[in-house]
Amino acid sequence: MYICRKIIIMYVKLISAAIQGIGAIPVYVEVHVSRGIRFSLVGLPDNAVRESHERISSALQYCGMDIPRKQVVINMAPGDLRKEGSGYDLPLSVGLMAAGEYVPAESLKDCLFIGELSLDACLQEVRGVLPIALTAREMGLKRLILPHKNAAEASVVEGLEVYGMKHLSEVVAFLKGESRPEPYCSRLDFFDGAQVVPEVDFAEIKGQERAKRAIEVACAGGHNLVMIGPPGSGKTMMAKAIPGILPPMSLDEALETTKIHSVAGKIDTRCSLLTSRPFRSPHHSISSVAMIGGGSNPQPGEISLAHNGVLFLDELPEFQRSVLEVLRQPLEDRSISIARSRYAVRYPAGFMLVASMNPCPCGYFNHPTKECVCTASQVHKYIHRISGPLMDRIDIQMEIVPLEYEQLSSVREQESSQSIRERVIKARRLQNDRFKPDKGLFCNAQMSLKQVQRYAQAEPDAYVLLRNAMEKLDLSARAYSRILKVARTIADLDASERLRTRDIAEAIQYRSLDRGAWGF
Repeated sequence: MYICRKIIIMYVKLISAAIQGIGAIPVYVEVHVSRGIRFSLVGLPDNAVRESHERISSALQYCGMDIPRKQVVINMAPGDLRKEGSGYDLPLSVGLMAAGEYVPAESLKDCLFIGELSLDACLQEVRGVLPIALTAREMGLKRLILPHKNAAEASVVEGLEVYGMKHLSEVVAFLKGESRPEPYCSRLDFFDGAQVVPEVDFAEIKGQERAKRAIEVACAGGHNLVMIGPPGSGKTMMAKAIPGILPPMSLDEALETTKIHSVAGKIDTRCSLLTSRPFRSPHHSISSVAMIGGGSNPQPGEISLAHNGVLFLDELPEFQRSVLEVLRQPLEDRSISIARSRYAVRYPAGFMLVASMNPCPCGYFNHPTKECVCTASQVHKYIHRISGPLMDRIDIQMEIVPLEYEQLSSVREQESSQSIRERVIKARRLQNDRFKPDKGLFCNAQMSLKQVQRYAQAEPDAYVLLRNAMEKLDLSARAYSRILKVARTIADLDASERLRTRDIAEAIQYRSLDRGAWGF
């Protein structure tokens, strides 16, 4: 506070944050009070931020305080960053209380404030708390004050005191030193012991041993997978069983996945950290924006929400062609960039694509017993709703054969998801050790052509087999590196350093749609 010509002027500054992508940018809230009667809020606020004046006024009155009846100017810096959402209610109200000398301005040091206020001064949860907490720690701040329901999520960030408040009066008492609540503490012991409970266990699926093996290989190497077969052959059921055999997430993967879901507002406020890999299954009526993300205020789409997990597209040809084509670039780059006039955001999109489809409109093309009523033109048109470049990015292509009565009625015990998962985990560990020199490479599916040549060395007889398969089975040239990648994973499941002839032979069997009969 300083005096100029007998006019008392008060200036207060505190810190909040804005979400951009899956990160956060510090926002400095400056409150300037001087002689006059006017209220101004500047710094490129949106309508939700402008409306905060009414919520703050009501909340302060509820707590026995009032906005200073003087000229009040609030600046939110940086001025070229659009401030969106209701999460600025708490920092704005704290700034006004400090300017009105209801709380000491010195208590705002080393603090970051975020939260929405209700009219009765209760604090409501907001989105994107985890990236905000990480930003606070990077800035060297000591305390994060936020709604109680967001405290569990923010508390996973070590080196930061997290105070979850239920009411504005609690914030006031804390800043005035009248109460000393303990910082919210979240132990990460639960993370290592977290159990995956799949919707479907592979022990429940009768037969389909060949398809189960293909799924195991896909999960072990992070390969994209498409299953083509008639209705009722078990494609969807097997896809829903995939989360139960995926390897556990590392802590870094869990933090990154939680950040994405936090920004999108998809995380349970009772949960501090996501422990299981995402499994996203959007309906085929989804739009391109909902799939890749976007909007006036860009939000993560389904491909980002599936990061470090599975994106399952059931009935693949039923999706709009434009929706499927936008997947091509994220499948290669493992990220998606969304540009707007003022800025661009990049969302991670490292997902495993799993798709299922019927072979034709009626579903019975190539069926062993049922007759297909579709014409050759209809079959060709249906299959080619999926473009060749997109199919090129799918390593494993499996034809699913319908089960016979003897298989359905069998009482033979099927292998459980837990047993398969153990083999998948062992194979992933081998890959992690192998790819330590290669930054950003975590599984076989991510290998470049140069890395395939380095890590996928095969026996001489195996190369002969591959050459013969390329010529006799009419396999496309693009299938070459895909076969070697899959063969590398098959060898990893057997802990074999070099690719054997049988590894190549099995990998070739997983390129069904590359053969001339399907026309890809």
